[in-house]
Amino acid sequence: MHNSSSLFSPLVPAASSAAPAPTPGAGNSTGSLKVDLLVVGASFAGLACARAAALAGLSVMVLEKKASAGDKLHTTGIIVKDAVDTVPWLAEVPPALVRRIEGVRLYAPSMRHVDLHAPGYWFWATDAPSLLEWMVDAARACGVDVRLGTLFEQALWINGRWEVPVMQGPCISATYLVGADGPHSRVAKALGLSRNTRFLYGVEHEYKGARMAPDLLHCFVDRQLAPGYIGWALEGVGVSQIGLARRMKRNDDQGALKLGPLLRKISSVVTPGDAPPVAVRAGMIPCGGVLPRVSRERALLVGDAAGMVSPVTAGGIHTALLHGQRAGEAVARFVRREADDPAGWLVRSYPGFRLKRTLRWAFDHFQSDWMFNHLLGTPQMRRMAELVYFHRKGTALPPHRD
Repeated sequence: MHNSSSLFSPLVPAASSAAPAPTPGAGNSTGSLKVDLLVVGASFAGLACARAAALAGLSVMVLEKKASAGDKLHTTGIIVKDAVDTVPWLAEVPPALVRRIEGVRLYAPSMRHVDLHAPGYWFWATDAPSLLEWMVDAARACGVDVRLGTLFEQALWINGRWEVPVMQGPCISATYLVGADGPHSRVAKALGLSRNTRFLYGVEHEYKGARMAPDLLHCFVDRQLAPGYIGWALEGVGVSQIGLARRMKRNDDQGALKLGPLLRKISSVVTPGDAPPVAVRAGMIPCGGVLPRVSRERALLVGDAAGMVSPVTAGGIHTALLHGQRAGEAVARFVRREADDPAGWLVRSYPGFRLKRTLRWAFDHFQSDWMFNHLLGTPQMRRMAELVYFHRKGTALPPHRD
């Protein structure tokens, strides 16, 4: 259910062993293309960062290995209302790319369920591939040079600038480097930064003609089918999305996760219809929280690359957009000599997810179908569900048995 959005060189020297602190704009690389900011990854975080920096007057380039930003996504594309309220860019999204989801129907392993709603609170289901492609076009309209089908392999620290060779065209010389290239970040590897090691693995199918109660995000808890996470279903934009994810442990077989058992279990409330899925996506979603080392001199990670994903819900689009935008604005201030390097101060504002990391640990160690069957609908479980889905804004309706 996540934005990971989300895969996969020599190491540059650590910041502590680099030359004296560089001066913004210093350095001259013969035969290279110079930019103020180079962003690796046309993800939600990367595009928000690039757009914000370009709007602040910087020359910005984005490298994306895929031929289209919307290809091979690992996200359901749900955007919470908090994001719509706090990220102004989302006000420009074409209405045809989103659909409102008014609440959550949470099912126990027994298929007993409770409906969760919050006054004035909703989610967006999105056409995530089309949304990212729209964001690429919007970033280009702001002056960002987005280069699709271009693989990042290494970054070298030379004369106070990042030198990034590419297969086609001149070497790119950047004052600042931002990695927004997913949970298996090449930028993190090249710069010797922390890398994600704790993951969920998810599979999602898209169907035409699926049937379910509309305007709800259906969430299914079942330790046998989805240990450490859930199954889900919703009516999206033009398609219905049905998925399943589980906590991945060392030596787990990704291929063992199949959607068939979930479809059979939920057939009384969600049916995909007779036609095969029109699209299938699968991938790894980081669930360990923000990584210990996500920056070094004149470089930082955002989004999935930094582990900036909720350890419980696996939601990352909101934080990706918000902190991507803040990173772009902070880099612009640094390049204009109005602030210190955000590699130091900005990353301290990254979300800590303390409570959700605690819930992740509890879910990993104590998840119990028997307990969930008995607790669903109690005030304690209701408050916990509201915290997860609505950030204390919700009101649950009485539980039901089908």
